[in-house]
Amino acid sequence: MGQKHDVCSDLISIRDYIRWGASQFNAAGLFFGHGTDNAWDEALQLVLHALHLSLPLNPEVLDARLALAERKDVIALLRRRMDERIPAAYLTGTAWFAGLPFKVDERVLVPRSPIAELIEDQFAPWLLREPEYILDLCTGSGCIGIACAYVFPEAAVDLSDISVDALAVAQRNIDIHEVGHRVRTIESDLFNELAELRYDLIVSNPPYVDAEDLAEMPAEYRAEPALGLASGVDGLDFTRRLLREALDHLTEEGVLIVEVGNSCVALEEAFPELPFTWLEFRRGGHGVFLLTAAQLHEASAQGLL
Repeated sequence: MGQKHDVCSDLISIRDYIRWGASQFNAAGLFFGHGTDNAWDEALQLVLHALHLSLPLNPEVLDARLALAERKDVIALLRRRMDERIPAAYLTGTAWFAGLPFKVDERVLVPRSPIAELIEDQFAPWLLREPEYILDLCTGSGCIGIACAYVFPEAAVDLSDISVDALAVAQRNIDIHEVGHRVRTIESDLFNELAELRYDLIVSNPPYVDAEDLAEMPAEYRAEPALGLASGVDGLDFTRRLLREALDHLTEEGVLIVEVGNSCVALEEAFPELPFTWLEFRRGGHGVFLLTAAQLHEASAQGLL
């Protein structure tokens, strides 16, 4: 009856299917970078989702025998991951960021920014005081701004994006996390619709992938909206605008934090005199800079922007 029948007959336990899935993922040459970084964790996530289970899991459960219908459901999900090269988070509908679950689909990027670590640390030691007004620019799923709302429970948070589709996902997450009294969505192309608003903290994970990297990205990235990735030949089309306009939307002691990933080299070459502070992360990640309102003011005065 073919391979599917053989797999269902030969594999019995949850542990069997996690091991089989990991082996198949490695053989298929899948890319891992949307929440997990290895085949085992990816297989574990998908197998548990198919079985309506979640971590933490009693180790004894891993040896539980699966009913035939459950085995077929697990195999179908694992095969979708291999055949369609869809990030696991799209298959499960959920991604974790800063210790919080967020609903995601193909309308938004899968949350994976190292900025999560900064949020968990309440941006110490970079903020001089707790922010009252926060902007998550290019919010996508809303994960950065909503996570900020958790660690700064008195702050008002704006989630801004040019994509109406992305904002619909962000609004869903606002509702799920029940932070609608302090968090709102705003449709805006960069700062265009933010008028005279000023913020103590602007955090942005904007499009920053250059044309060469975009062309060479694994298939899993092509499942994501290109609007959230591509930013011109050198990856800096959006960041250039952001640097020129951010000062008008920061308070006097405001802080700007932006992720530019691999485009950090091009950014320093484009703005060699800007005093970027490149932030370091315990859990890995790079290409996130910090500038204060004072630094931006000085740079603007000197004609560096």
